[in-house]
Amino acid sequence: MKKLVLAYSGGLDTSYCAVHLSKDEGFEVHAVSVNTGGFTSEEIKRIESNAFKMGVSNYKNIDAVASYYNKVIKYLIFGNVLKNNSYPLSVSAERIIQAIEIIEYAKSINAKYIAHGSTGAGNDQVRFDMIFQTLAPHIEIITPIRDKKLSRQEEIDYLKANGVDMSWDKAKYSINKGLWGTSVGGEETLTSDKPLPDEAYPTQLKNEGQEKVTLTFEKGELVAVNGQKNSPEKNIENLNNLASPFAIGRDIHVGDTIVGIKGRVGFEAAAALIIIKAHHLLEKHTLTKWQLQHKDYLSSFYGMHLHEGQYLDPVMRNIEAFLESSQAQVSGDVVVTLKPYHFSLDGVNSKYDLMNAKFGSYGEMNKGWTAEEAKGFIKIIGNQNKIYHQVTSEL
Repeated sequence: MKKLVLAYSGGLDTSYCAVHLSKDEGFEVHAVSVNTGGFTSEEIKRIESNAFKMGVSNYKNIDAVASYYNKVIKYLIFGNVLKNNSYPLSVSAERIIQAIEIIEYAKSINAKYIAHGSTGAGNDQVRFDMIFQTLAPHIEIITPIRDKKLSRQEEIDYLKANGVDMSWDKAKYSINKGLWGTSVGGEETLTSDKPLPDEAYPTQLKNEGQEKVTLTFEKGELVAVNGQKNSPEKNIENLNNLASPFAIGRDIHVGDTIVGIKGRVGFEAAAALIIIKAHHLLEKHTLTKWQLQHKDYLSSFYGMHLHEGQYLDPVMRNIEAFLESSQAQVSGDVVVTLKPYHFSLDGVNSKYDLMNAKFGSYGEMNKGWTAEEAKGFIKIIGNQNKIYHQVTSEL
């Protein structure tokens, strides 16, 4: 039989693909899911059970949480990346890692075909296809939903006709959960003016008071929460468990899709937003102004290229090298206060803090230069402006 690997989530689209490709097209379907932080063990068992009901020959769940952190999230933290100053790239970052893991698995079993359930109207088709064709140009990509332009009802009718009569009722809100945040889509996000209601978010407010949390960074990586050391990915999970009951990290992102359409999506990313803001504050204390300035635009490019599916372009490795190099002195503690629906950054404690009193205090007495030296410095630094205004005033 023709061996095919299917990127399988267990939803309607990939279920249709599993049945159609095995029953109608005669493929030996190997269904693969990639855990980037959104699966419980019970969910994995349920997805596996349903996959075999769809006629697949084999099911594989790949644990890629550590890989996801090391290959992508680490650099999103180093760069303080928030798309359009709000969105921590929760879903787009996941898709890149999922595509890489799936195509590598397909190569490992010598599959000649690979399939995904993306439609022709979204970002994921671009991300999956670009990764697949770059890493394995010899493997043919098959996309039944996109090619057939199938409606949701057509897929349901097909599955029922083939003996798969499961509950395919479309949930009021579409939830995609991962290590770096949860996206939330609903009828409100299809408009430009409506907010998502509280009940749309997966985590509800439970804690009404305040709670202080200490985040410890070493070379830009989160190595401990409240003094408890763990792997960075585990620390992200632990921080999310602490912050989510405060309903922190809710927002709606508006941005440009890869295919040129404006998109709007809600998200809940308590840990991601807290870590990025805390890390950025620590950088303000430990990096020079030129490091901070150049990091800003390179980080913006990194986030945009990642979102657009350009992860495999070598320029991404170049930017990652710069970002990693910039973190040599980004070490210390950041104290954060968690509150209902928001958080505040209290301050930092770092041996690399450049706000060191022995060099003088801003707005107070200086210790590094004389009054005459200050006057000379100001005269020279203002010389270009003085020349320009004198010249142009005579025209």
